[in-house]
Amino acid sequence: MPATNDSAAGSTTGASAVSERSRRQVLGMAVLGGAGATTAFFAAPGTAAASPKGRPGSGTTPYRLTVMGTTDTHGNVLNWDYFKDAVYDDGPHNDIGLAKVASLVKLVRAERGASSTLLLDAGDTIQGTPLAYYYAKIDPITGGAVHPMAKAMNAMGYDAAALGNHEFNYGIDTLRTFESQLDFPLLSANAVDWKTGAPAFQPHVITSVKVPGVAKPLKVGILGLVTPGVAIWDKANVEGRLKFPGIVEQAKVWVPRLKAAGCDLVIVSCHSGAKPGSSYGDALPYPENASFQLAEQVAGVDAVLVGHAHAEIKEQLVPSKATPGKNVLVTEPLKWGMRLSVMDLDVVHQARGWKLVSAHAHLLDANTVPEDAAVAALVREDHAVVRTYVNSVIGTCTAPMSAATARFEDTAAIDFINHVQADAVKAALAGTPDASLPVLSIAAPFNRDAAIPSGNVTVRDVAGLYVFDNTLLGIRFTGAQVKAYLEYSAAYYETVTGAGPFAPDDITNAVNPATGLETPDYNYDIMGGLDASLAYDIDIAKPVGQRITALTYGGQPVDPAAQFVIAINNYRQSGGGNFPGVTTAPVLYNAQVEIRQLLIDWTTAQGVIDPATFTTYDWRLLSDGTPVVVEGAAEGGRH
Repeated sequence: MPATNDSAAGSTTGASAVSERSRRQVLGMAVLGGAGATTAFFAAPGTAAASPKGRPGSGTTPYRLTVMGTTDTHGNVLNWDYFKDAVYDDGPHNDIGLAKVASLVKLVRAERGASSTLLLDAGDTIQGTPLAYYYAKIDPITGGAVHPMAKAMNAMGYDAAALGNHEFNYGIDTLRTFESQLDFPLLSANAVDWKTGAPAFQPHVITSVKVPGVAKPLKVGILGLVTPGVAIWDKANVEGRLKFPGIVEQAKVWVPRLKAAGCDLVIVSCHSGAKPGSSYGDALPYPENASFQLAEQVAGVDAVLVGHAHAEIKEQLVPSKATPGKNVLVTEPLKWGMRLSVMDLDVVHQARGWKLVSAHAHLLDANTVPEDAAVAALVREDHAVVRTYVNSVIGTCTAPMSAATARFEDTAAIDFINHVQADAVKAALAGTPDASLPVLSIAAPFNRDAAIPSGNVTVRDVAGLYVFDNTLLGIRFTGAQVKAYLEYSAAYYETVTGAGPFAPDDITNAVNPATGLETPDYNYDIMGGLDASLAYDIDIAKPVGQRITALTYGGQPVDPAAQFVIAINNYRQSGGGNFPGVTTAPVLYNAQVEIRQLLIDWTTAQGVIDPATFTTYDWRLLSDGTPVVVEGAAEGGRH
């Protein structure tokens, strides 16, 4: 919704009042948290709603700097689901995309005053949708195309954006090209040169805000940081070129420099989850999710815009251990442009300079506003090109395949992924010393909505099965390592007794005690064999680590000393999920082939997907030896 220019020629006081009232009505509906949150959002600086201690500073009037934030937009500009080829919708009826966020940004700028606002992003921008993939791989920006996310973000007037881990998925050249297309800096203080340790990207930016009636401008330092997990997840793209020191460690270097440069406020755009923990365990010395530690342990930080975890944090005031008595504002606006964080930082000017006296945040909901017409128009042509691409027919399927139940029963959909992966690795190893080894493959139920219909199959049908840009590798495992891997994966399930029936959510996504986080679907791996069946039972009544029973290959018990080739994705092989054995296993194949494109290419080459040729129902859930009944499972437990 474009902001109204009340000073335009011909406007009247009455028209301006109506415009302001209309704007406030829309903003009031957008504020999450009910009437109290809406009241606080509109509270003037220094009022009780904005500052529990009342008006700070005797005889002073606080100035309010408003900092808006997005994160994890993942290639979403329009409110569109490319895998369904339809307007995006989900259970809570969220809307997505920067075009929606742009409308909220305009409203906030009109409400607060454009000169009193900043707009930041906390990373993961150029990966996640077919729109993003198309301009990385099909018509790459390295060949001259302009990235749709650059078009949208430039039009919205961002002041800075932090790097996210997914910025590195397509390699450094693509990232540098994207950086060159932006009208604002791309920040990361902890992406450093492999040899020198010097920042490889701009670490921070300092912005001076002119405050009416005060000679000294308000200097705001904006620091960018990214999760060190990049070193694991995109090892093939960054090893030998970039290193990623810890978030807290680098913040302790750079925040004092910002303060020494005269910054009155320091805001960190941090692509690292708030809740402590690491999906890679102790594979790195630095934690994946460290935004809370940053707020607690680094003196001089005033606010943190969080990314990476796809969480919704309206406002959390984190007590600083480095500066007792101070609270650091933390906020995270969910994902994909569903929310806009609005941080209100109230400051007063005193003899020694500016002082922060109140810090609060709100979230605005993108589903309350229409798309900004100008931003949407910038990418309409790109959108149409990508829709044509994803809807192109590349083959047929003899029977429907769905991943809806793949997290709790064996499905043809996961068997398809494993078949294509294993087949590619086997073909690549022909003529090598490992060519005679049996090939197994792992795949996770990434997308519960994924389905391939019977009849014509399009690019988007196949792509929906594999929504990440992972590449394929082949590693060598022993039989003992195969079992250990499956035992680790089986920790995805809750420990339950009885055969059910159970609701799926009652037995899946168990909390990982090492991280304190629920195990996501993408960290549950299903393993299958190519030329013979790898069969196993998972007894979820047994303790974690003792669940895999009846493990056989080709109908024979798996010998702990036997050797296998495992087709595996780069995320997992480099330590993502902290699965045992993978990071030290010999790598036999690594041609940097994207698995999603491999599935598309296989379908195109074969012309027909016939599930009967690769489907093997060879794993199941038990409880004390009795098959478990899960609501929604196919009759007989097979899809």
